[in-house]
Amino acid sequence: MSRLADWTTRKMGKFTLRFQPYTLEMNHVFTVASFSRTSTPVILTELEYEGVVGYGEASMPPYLGESQQSVTKFLNKIDLSTFSSPFDTEELLHYVDSVEEKNTAAKACIDIALHDLLGKLMAQPFHKIWGLNARVIPPTSFTIGIDTEEIIHKKVLEAEQFKILKVKLGLDTDKMIINTIRSVTNVPLCADVNQGWKNKEQALEMAHWLAERNVVFIEQPMPKEQIDDMAWLTERSPIPTIADEGCQRYSDIIGLKHVYTGINIKLMKCTGMREAKKMAELARALDMKVMLGCMTETSCAITAAAQLAPIVDWADLDGALLINNDVYDGMKILDGECHLPDRPGIGIHHLFTNT
Repeated sequence: MSRLADWTTRKMGKFTLRFQPYTLEMNHVFTVASFSRTSTPVILTELEYEGVVGYGEASMPPYLGESQQSVTKFLNKIDLSTFSSPFDTEELLHYVDSVEEKNTAAKACIDIALHDLLGKLMAQPFHKIWGLNARVIPPTSFTIGIDTEEIIHKKVLEAEQFKILKVKLGLDTDKMIINTIRSVTNVPLCADVNQGWKNKEQALEMAHWLAERNVVFIEQPMPKEQIDDMAWLTERSPIPTIADEGCQRYSDIIGLKHVYTGINIKLMKCTGMREAKKMAELARALDMKVMLGCMTETSCAITAAAQLAPIVDWADLDGALLINNDVYDGMKILDGECHLPDRPGIGIHHLFTNT
């Protein structure tokens, strides 16, 4: 277990914000098309109001361009002293978003903590506040990273409870990976290419090959800058294409209507729960598919994202299962199904303070 650092505490009027750095340790080396890593830096946060504490988290995988230092710098700029109530949610989060551009994970850790706090003040789980039914959450996928044939075989056997697997592709080992998985299981797959395919004709050939092997969609098959190529591929692909790196925030969605079949929403990309829900509603209005994803995260951010899961087509909420030093108890995954805790806010307990 990594040692928890000391909390930085900032009192701002009726609010107290606390935050600390923490490093998540991976169960396996995590490899995608562009990098490998064995850990992920995060910042854990607490937002307190009148003795009630909400929990939040910022997770910073390399491609987001954030770090523990940048998140700490951002949080030290936040001043909530002009707000008298957490129920001024829109104004408060609009202010947080306006402090600096980008810094989406830093903004998300405040958003999550605020939603957790609000739910506790209302004594209701947040999915119930939104009027959502936790019994209709789609089964979550489990991620199989790029690796050797032997390790992939081992990972798939370890993931036997899951009804759908997410497979990282994008290198010259793509067909080997799929064939290895198919030698073990016939469960549906979703392919996450992480922008690894550069040629649209080859991408289309792979889309047909994958469709024949029960792959249900392709996530970010080509670089996000190749918009025309992506639109060409989406028009011809036998299976849906989903924007991940190509879709960060609400303002991106309108321009993606004919470029991808759907979008992957992640709290760390879009500043948190408030904007994530708005993104899902807009995508639905545009008749686009909705996937709910995650980074490598503790059960804090995972359980926060899962509050939205009843209104998505696909859930990819395995981030806390990929680490060995979670500090929260939250959403459970049993036989591949997501089970939200029936507790106020986002519904988590801190494993060390039991609050």
